[in-house]
Amino acid sequence: MSFNRQDALDYHSEGRRGKIAVVPTKPASTQRDLSLAYSPGVAEPCREIAQNPEDVFKYTARGNLVAVVSNGTAVLGLGDIGPLAAKPVMEGKGVLFKRFADIDVFDLEVGSKDPDDVIRFCELLEPTVGGINLEDIGAPECFYIEETLKERLDIPVFHDDQHGTAVISGAALLNALDISGKKIDELTCVFSGAGAAAIATAELYISLGVRRENIVMTDSKGVIRSDRGTLDKYKGRFATDRDLHTLADAMVGADLFVGLSVAGAVTQEMVASMAEAPIVFALANPDPEILPEDVLAVRPDAMVATGRTDYPNQINNVLGFPFIFRGALDVRARAINDEMKMAACRALAELARLDVPESVEKAYGNERFRFGAEYLIPKPFDPRIMLYVAPAVAQAAMETGVARVQIDVEHYRAELIARLGRGREVMRDIMRRARQSPRRIVYPEGENERIIRACALVLGEGIARPVLVGRPEVIRDRAHTLGVSIDGAEIVDLWGDEARRETYAQEFFRRRQRKGVTLAQARERMREPVFFGCMMVLQGDADGLLAGEDMYYPETIRPALEVIGTAPGVRRVAGLYMMVLEREMIFFADTTVNIDPDAGTLAETALLAADFVRRLGLVPRVAMLSFSNFGSVRSPQSDKVRAAAELVKQRAPGLEIDGEMQADTAAMDEFRLDLYPFTSLRGRPNIYIFPNLDAANAAYKLMWRMGGAEAFGPILLGMGHPIHVLQRGSEAVDVLNLTALAVVDAQEHAGRHAGG
Repeated sequence: MSFNRQDALDYHSEGRRGKIAVVPTKPASTQRDLSLAYSPGVAEPCREIAQNPEDVFKYTARGNLVAVVSNGTAVLGLGDIGPLAAKPVMEGKGVLFKRFADIDVFDLEVGSKDPDDVIRFCELLEPTVGGINLEDIGAPECFYIEETLKERLDIPVFHDDQHGTAVISGAALLNALDISGKKIDELTCVFSGAGAAAIATAELYISLGVRRENIVMTDSKGVIRSDRGTLDKYKGRFATDRDLHTLADAMVGADLFVGLSVAGAVTQEMVASMAEAPIVFALANPDPEILPEDVLAVRPDAMVATGRTDYPNQINNVLGFPFIFRGALDVRARAINDEMKMAACRALAELARLDVPESVEKAYGNERFRFGAEYLIPKPFDPRIMLYVAPAVAQAAMETGVARVQIDVEHYRAELIARLGRGREVMRDIMRRARQSPRRIVYPEGENERIIRACALVLGEGIARPVLVGRPEVIRDRAHTLGVSIDGAEIVDLWGDEARRETYAQEFFRRRQRKGVTLAQARERMREPVFFGCMMVLQGDADGLLAGEDMYYPETIRPALEVIGTAPGVRRVAGLYMMVLEREMIFFADTTVNIDPDAGTLAETALLAADFVRRLGLVPRVAMLSFSNFGSVRSPQSDKVRAAAELVKQRAPGLEIDGEMQADTAAMDEFRLDLYPFTSLRGRPNIYIFPNLDAANAAYKLMWRMGGAEAFGPILLGMGHPIHVLQRGSEAVDVLNLTALAVVDAQEHAGRHAGG
């Protein structure tokens, strides 16, 4: 057992992409692995870091590690319950960091109420972590602790109880102003509560454009006035000389109420006295200062947010802190400054204005969300939040000089997509190829809501020139109702365009007249959107077709085969799924078309799949699957697979393929090569050809639903033109993905046609 210095360095830096820290999964299954992980191999990164301390981000997990620090003096609505009782909250915070932003956390509970002890603890902790999240520390000590640490430490320090609420409610405020038409510099604001969150929120609002003199802050004693007497410096910033004494006084004519106090602090009479189109953020937890239904009963023109999940517009800190730290860590920021917080705020506000993915709506019981008074901020399960907030924060850090490293923001966004799953990374590459030369893709089910939503996504990504078949007024009305823009999409009214329909009918009749189709039948077929769409592709009015959202699979394939037919030399089409796992991408066929294929059909499926994989820029390696290993069991079923493998070898001698073999034999390279050294499949296969539809369909669905794989498809192989069939009930994002594949297919088809 031996290794060199570079082996040890590679082991400790494994899994990191460029400058962006990614905590790796390191092997530890052999003696050599252990010698690299610890003594003696670990000495090599130690030496490198000793010579250059910045290399700690290269060879350790520090760049992806945050300490959640609390002394338990102000825990949620529980108050001063101490560090032990606070620990479940801090552990929960760690779960949220990991779930939403892939950040690792040490939760650390400090056994002291002395703020200087907390400060000293964090100072000693600095070499271990990339950032510190202060949590549930009482005011005013929390201000002193954070301010001191920001001065002394060279890593980001963020008190989420203060700034999280500020950032999220700030995003809601920006959108509420956008809807109401009010100007931020003219806004009159009332705060109920003068603790850490209230003061930080007011300060951020001032950074966003609210005028300090337009803010009135109240606490348990009433309005904070300059003549009250002794005030700490934090409350003193918001002391007023106006003739206001109670919360009720302050709310008369106010545009905005922000509650960070106690349940029931606000009455309906107070809300009724506010200005036109009031904004009410009642954020006390678990029960707000006033319930939304009580607000709307007296002021139906109000926009309301709370801290609760059972009402619209939840001001939830999980929308902020994971992604703010993600952006800060990934540029190795020395601090989280106001500009970074405002960037997060504006990014959240921008995202809320976009169409909401169906996956988010499913997470909330299929509730429909659309930007407006009841949807001012995104939902926590929107996977796009990290892609919007983290890059905005990173960009602000670079622009304000607190970033240690400079990154390309678009490249960074692509890396964040990879964090959301390898499938997204793979599709991003395919979309990049599609975007280079967008093609006309026709959707026969153009009036379907999911297709319309997908069309908006396609236009937003710039990957295709969508053509929707349907009644223009219906399509436009549904797009308006959905709140999506389809400007740039072509709409073809097959019922209104009689001339085109007749041209298509005549051509279809010419092609099918000796196969039992009359001219009257041809004209009738052209009233069916799928037949019409296929004729568009055949006649060059579109480059590819996607259908099947509202139809069963055969209902789409039959028209395509009648109109388009198979590619030259292809006897039968086949279906393929792209299965994306954490560390590899594999392809399963035939998953959708041929129920019990013979040897010739299996061979053709293997060749079609290999050609598709090759077009993606990969080297195809094919395993022909059976219950038998190279003749270990003789039966008609295993014999046909072996015969198919031999046919492929004859037709494509350069293709790496073998079979018949069992699935585990195919997947375990060492086992296969050790037990069957004669096999011609020397590398790890990336294409698995199944003996029948039962096996293939069951296998891809088991891997998808139970094995953690992401499934993309079905991809129809062997058609004369790019025709792809959606799974019935596909979500808009599935349509987007298959559109990208259809465009790449159309690009390749055009290239082959030009070459021919």
